[in-house]
Amino acid sequence: MGTRGVPALVDTTPAKTILVYRNGDPFYVGRRVVLPRRRAATFEALLEQLTEQVPVPFGVRRLFTPTRGRPVLELAALQAGGKYVAAGRERFQKLDYIHIVPRKPAKMRKLKEIKPVVHCDIKVPSRWQTYHRTSRHIHVFTNGRLFIPPTKIIIPKFSLTEWNSVLAMIGEKVFPLGGVRKLFTMNGHLLDNSKDLQDQHFYVAAGLESFKYFPYWKSPNVPSEVQQKYADIEKHSRRKKKEDSKGKEPPKHDNIPPRAQDSVFYAKEGQKKTLVEPLIQGGAEGDVYKAQTPNMETQGVPEVTEDQYVQVEVPLDQRPAEIVKEVEEIHDDAPDFESNKEKEDERLYEDNEGKI
Repeated sequence: MGTRGVPALVDTTPAKTILVYRNGDPFYVGRRVVLPRRRAATFEALLEQLTEQVPVPFGVRRLFTPTRGRPVLELAALQAGGKYVAAGRERFQKLDYIHIVPRKPAKMRKLKEIKPVVHCDIKVPSRWQTYHRTSRHIHVFTNGRLFIPPTKIIIPKFSLTEWNSVLAMIGEKVFPLGGVRKLFTMNGHLLDNSKDLQDQHFYVAAGLESFKYFPYWKSPNVPSEVQQKYADIEKHSRRKKKEDSKGKEPPKHDNIPPRAQDSVFYAKEGQKKTLVEPLIQGGAEGDVYKAQTPNMETQGVPEVTEDQYVQVEVPLDQRPAEIVKEVEEIHDDAPDFESNKEKEDERLYEDNEGKI
């Protein structure tokens, strides 16, 4: 039998656990870091491991003791359960790192609902409670479709802050042409804010088209109280229209036959007559430089006549044509300067002799 070799000794030394703080941060609670021998074999490998676990600007480059700020330069100088401060290239900042305690989250105070002051038997909730704390239960018709019953929609309180989200929620259950873009009351009043929405009320959803006036309130799904309310409104509007039509007197056309009134050549009332005045021409006849309307400032001032010696420059196209002579005619007409010079010399010579 062969001899067995000496078994290799296994290192049973436990890994070190340290608590690392961040340099200059009084609110950073220390991070526990386990240092296994295989991973953190050198001090540079330890710094790389700390860079991954402790968020330090530009990475961990130094380790200090938390009380005196002495730098740690070797891996053997680390103690199990010790506390250290990780820093970059900056200097050590003195803080009470050991007594940094995690802050407990502050308790949220419950908002008390504002209750209205009751002076009578009518219970009216406050505007803040109605708008922010409760949802809306509304009934919505489709524009122009009277025989489709209204759809009940519950709008939660968190959707009331944005009007577009309210329209989008209505568009999930009501389907007008082009989607829900507008919301009206049953009498045609346009809503543009969720503050105008009232609980248990009826509305009409429309797309890009205009509101179609139909008696939506006559639907059997509408309560009798709401039907009576809109019936009274319609009666009042009809009565007002009749009174307005009676107040306006019809135009009197007794002397004109009805056929002539309907004719397009008949001048009806309300049409303005256009008066065309003839153009008054002033100044001398045929003078284009004379003003047609007289000026008030120049009335009574004597007119200055043109002088006959004043030279007026006329454009080339308005000048009279001139006859151009040829070159031979110019030479013939030119005076003989040599003969004239000889005659003058003879006359001067005769004058000199006479003086002598």
